Formats: sequence, C-alpha cells, structure tokens
Amino acid sequence: QEQLVESGGGPVQAGGSLRVSCAASGLTFSNYVTGWFRQAPGKEREFVAAINWNSGIKKYGDSVKGRFTISRDNAKNTVYLQMNSLEPEDTAVYYCAAVRVTGIRTTEGPYDYWGQGTQVTVSS
Repeated sequence: QEQLVESGGGPVQAGGSLRVSCAASGLTFSNYVTGWFRQAPGKEREFVAAINWNSGIKKYGDSVKGRFTISRDNAKNTVYLQMNSLEPEDTAVYYCAAVRVTGIRTTEGPYDYWGQGTQVTVSS
C-alpha cells in the first residue's frame, strides 16, 4: 500500500529554521513529481514547492521563494523541505504529495498520493 509519511514539524520562533521530511513506502519516487502544500486555519491549501524526481527541476510558491528549499534523497526515497527565515504567516499544516507525471504541478488536483500532514507553528 502506497503511503507518504511526513515528520519534522513543530514549534519554532520567527526567524528560525525547520526541516520537514516526507518518506514514501509502497512506491518509489522515481518518475514522480513530489510536492509540498500547506494549509492554514480558515485558508485554502497552498502550493509551497515541488521537485521532479528524475530531472531535479524545482518550483516554488511566490511566498516562500528564497527562504525554502526542496531536496530529495534517492537512497532514502525521501523528500525534504528546508524552511529558513520562518514567519508567523508560515504557520500551517504541511502536506507532502506525489503524482506520476513528468512536469511540475502546482495545484493539488493532479496529486494522487498525500501524507497526513505535519504541523508547523511559527511564533513571533
């Protein structure tokens, strides 16, 4: 059974850093695009970042460009989101998602597999 499991969320002060991870079981990220989305209370789910596993091409949402970095570890079948210069506005549940396509997808609709989410809380 395919499963994505996020970890690494938690509380952090504004200006700090945090890294969240997404490990896959039952599927291999090769030939997938893996993305991170987030959802704050009362808001719609927002695209954060995505990476094409084979080509390494990355794309970021405008609100996180220059602060967040998505990366992958082939051997561990894991994708990471390094978050720096965190702001209270980054507070949300962060979700990992995957879809078997070649091009980056920035909307949640195409993604077939989703993790359960991990909470990131940034205090001022």
